[in-house]
Amino acid sequence: MLSRRVKVINQLGLHARAAAALVRLAGTFQSDIKIIRADNRVVADAKSILSVLTLAAAKGTELKIEAIGDDKKEAVKKIEEIFKKGFGEI
Repeated sequence: MLSRRVKVINQLGLHARAAAALVRLAGTFQSDIKIIRADNRVVADAKSILSVLTLAAAKGTELKIEAIGDDKKEAVKKIEEIFKKGFGEI
């Protein structure tokens, strides 16, 4: 398993459009990818939009990306990048 911590930096948080972008990206990898809220341990499947939306991650929320599988390094790297870029909203 590989994990990395990220922070939601875009103004609207992990709203529907951002969540959809995350799910599309996660779906390109074979690894199982989970997103976990640091404050309350809510776990979401990064390949499910409904699951990601249950995180209710507003701006400033700290999340943990966890990936298990053959392409976990690339998956975590790319997902971390999309968070750092604020889902293209900054």
